[in-house]
Amino acid sequence: MVHLAAVPNDSHVNKPLVEGMEKIRIDRPNEDELTSSVYGSRFAAEELPSHEMPEGEMPKEIAYRAIRDHLSLDGNPMLNLASFVTTYMEDEAEKLMTESLSKNFIDYEEYPQSADIQNRCVSMIARLFNAPTDSDDSQAMGTSTVGSSEAIMLGTLAMKKRWQNKRKAAGKDHSKPNIVMNAAVQVCWEKAARYFEVEERYVYCTQDRYVIDPEEAVNLVDENTIGICAIIGTTYTGEYEDVKAINDLLVKKNIDCPIHVDAASGGFVVPFVNPGLEWDFRLEKVVSINVSGHKYGLVYPGVGWVVWRSHEDLPTELIFNINYLGADQASFTLNFSKGASQVIAQYYQMIRLGKLGYRSIMMNLTRTADYLAACLKQLGFSILSKGGVEGLPLVAFRLDPKKKHRYDEFTVAHQLRERGWIVPAYTMAPHSEKLKLMRVVVREDFSRSRCDQLVNDVKLAVQTLDGMDDKRLKEHTE
Repeated sequence: MVHLAAVPNDSHVNKPLVEGMEKIRIDRPNEDELTSSVYGSRFAAEELPSHEMPEGEMPKEIAYRAIRDHLSLDGNPMLNLASFVTTYMEDEAEKLMTESLSKNFIDYEEYPQSADIQNRCVSMIARLFNAPTDSDDSQAMGTSTVGSSEAIMLGTLAMKKRWQNKRKAAGKDHSKPNIVMNAAVQVCWEKAARYFEVEERYVYCTQDRYVIDPEEAVNLVDENTIGICAIIGTTYTGEYEDVKAINDLLVKKNIDCPIHVDAASGGFVVPFVNPGLEWDFRLEKVVSINVSGHKYGLVYPGVGWVVWRSHEDLPTELIFNINYLGADQASFTLNFSKGASQVIAQYYQMIRLGKLGYRSIMMNLTRTADYLAACLKQLGFSILSKGGVEGLPLVAFRLDPKKKHRYDEFTVAHQLRERGWIVPAYTMAPHSEKLKLMRVVVREDFSRSRCDQLVNDVKLAVQTLDGMDDKRLKEHTE
């Protein structure tokens, strides 16, 4: 992925497309040769601007078509089984989002109903996570974000500031904070620690354990630990970490250390398929939880949520009060302006589907994942993910190590790409990175029928690779 772009210098911009040839310039057509059609216009004979804004205008129809043609080489989102991000929403939801594209969510005075919809979503999500609401003293807090990355940043900031305030009040050094987490965390946790100068203390995976070890995690805690991160649905295998075991050990040893639960992927799954699992605010040490609305919250990319058990877990000095948009308002975000569409779409999904709808979808996804796992196992693969309700609706698998294959998981993924499927192959987290595996994320639009198509193509890919001679297989791998 490239999120940070380097600006090419002039020598790169003027470099010919084919080495050894001058950059080909097509003569502009005469006015008599031009037509009003897209591909008969002079723009069809010119390069699409890449580095410098053009001096003149371009007709809107031609600009649209040129960009659409350029994007046609992107993969099909529905065949992208690497991503947890939602790729399907109902027409009515898309219509609501389109109608709200021009709304700047941060402008509460101008768009009070949009702000109210966020508050409704926060309340619903907090209750879904069993936030305490049974007394006047209970006041859970929460906000929308552009995704779980921002939510995790905010959760980390709150834990760090709370820890610093306690250390200052006790007259102790507060310059060396650390955080305990699984080495298999999503990269945004590493960003949060590095950006906010918090030492990372990792519990490493092993060849047969891909989640955090509760005992080892608690043993890493000291007076400088701002918190422990526990994951409900790891990126690598989808397994749920044992938050309750961590909580119980902290309570048993009388250790004052909060837990932040990263439920980016599992927060909208567990409450519906495994409601008896204790991982949320039912556990006293859990102070904050993040969840991605654009994953199993079933909203298009651009929305996340973070909830704190109590206002005491969110230090007031992190909250900014502004009035230059026309009214007094409190803000705790890393960005400012953002669209209201995704927040509105989240509310649509919650009231449209209700708990029954979410439960039906998540159970279907779980069944499909179990079916896919059974099929892949029958084809000779080893399954690394948990089945049933013990993990996310995904399948992590690898080639059977007992069979001496002449190719690896990356080669299988490459072969599947020829059929349009994007199935990632990757290595496991640090200290177990020799383990190669593949993963299929089962999303809402991954039906049983599409699953059967994938199984057939996996079978065909393996047969094709098995039938290649060593020379061709080597060329194919390279």
